[in-house]
Amino acid sequence: MLSNTCKYAVRSVIYLALNQQEDKKIGIKQISKDLDIPTPFLGKILQTLAKQKMLLSNKGPHGGFSLAIAADEITLLDIVSIIDGLDVFENCMIGMNSCQSAHENNRPCPVHDQFCEVRSQMFKLFKEETIGNITRRIKNKEDYYLL
Repeated sequence: MLSNTCKYAVRSVIYLALNQQEDKKIGIKQISKDLDIPTPFLGKILQTLAKQKMLLSNKGPHGGFSLAIAADEITLLDIVSIIDGLDVFENCMIGMNSCQSAHENNRPCPVHDQFCEVRSQMFKLFKEETIGNITRRIKNKEDYYLL
């Protein structure tokens, strides 16, 4: 349901939150290597997040990226809305039309009613789940390896 770009963005923000240190930026080559994401593609994603003031970006030999705001203040919905937009929470699951316009015309798709409930639950999860919560759960699982 999320684009690969959006999944990479979420993974990158989690990575930055897990590895953030006071006044230290993480270079794009290191992030790219650790997450196995092509550097040019990752660069575009991180610059997009930086333009939206979610990340800080510095150029140069000691440059890199870091979170611009606390991990507890960044929700999954924040990242999804920047990268993919909110269409995933509005569009028809099977692509007939947007569920809202189809519903207004009294011609919803065959799975409209069932998907509305799922979409509502997804929206709630994405709105309430923070990067801080995710990183705390990762740090508490010794056998979990994000990368």
